[in-house]
Amino acid sequence: MPLATVNGISLNYQIKGDRSRGTDVKGGGPLVVMIMGTGSPGRVWELHQVPTLLGAGYRVCTFDNRGIAPSHEGTEGITIDQMVADTAGLIELLDEGPALVVGTSMGARVAQELALARPELVRKAVFLAGHGRLDQFQKTLSLGEHDLDAAGARLPAKYEAALTAVMNLSPATMANPHTARDWLDLFEFTGGPVPPGIRAQRRMDHDFDRLKAYREIKVPCLAVGFADDRMIPPYLSREVADAIPGGRYQEVPDAGHYGYLERPDTVNKILLDFFAS
Repeated sequence: MPLATVNGISLNYQIKGDRSRGTDVKGGGPLVVMIMGTGSPGRVWELHQVPTLLGAGYRVCTFDNRGIAPSHEGTEGITIDQMVADTAGLIELLDEGPALVVGTSMGARVAQELALARPELVRKAVFLAGHGRLDQFQKTLSLGEHDLDAAGARLPAKYEAALTAVMNLSPATMANPHTARDWLDLFEFTGGPVPPGIRAQRRMDHDFDRLKAYREIKVPCLAVGFADDRMIPPYLSREVADAIPGGRYQEVPDAGHYGYLERPDTVNKILLDFFAS
């Protein structure tokens, strides 16, 4: 991925697709900018979403949010406004806006605020596990993460893997012993100390309520909830759709917070159908 100076920081990004198949070519598609959630690099989109979008003729940009090395780690602190400005700056740098924008979890929140603040840069927006506020459970969970980070505490690897699975995957996924084993092995292998940049992302403000503000969003938006999501329950995603004039909502069954990885075919079809509508 190339590094670019965007909004005064280094941002690691990658863009794929044939520009000649852009909006001026019949059957082509515009740029899709994808925003990842807390603690994950942009390359996670490469597993399922990027190949499908490229196959449909879109150009796709993925990037590492501030907090994820080699992008600026933001150890001095990270705000949602900074992340929105980062994404806006990247779209302006690529000079292919307005773009189709997809975000998940924290990335969905960035996409929501971008659609509000910089509508000229957004053609359509999709919010996977989007939310305009957090309920008491999410706030308490975040405070608990802060306490773990501050204490430098480490959970036993297998216990951390099991906890990650419970919080992010559907019971339907975990009911299959082979699938469950693969996910638990993955979580155990990829666990470990939390880098400073991810700790900075975790420290972002969690006491917010933006639903009233979202009444001013004018671009076409789709909020997608995952039926078994414990991190961002689907009712919080539905609230976003209900707040936005003309906002649409779809719910993916048998999917947890990582629904775009658990049910990629369903999620990809939702993206393609909405972009084409």
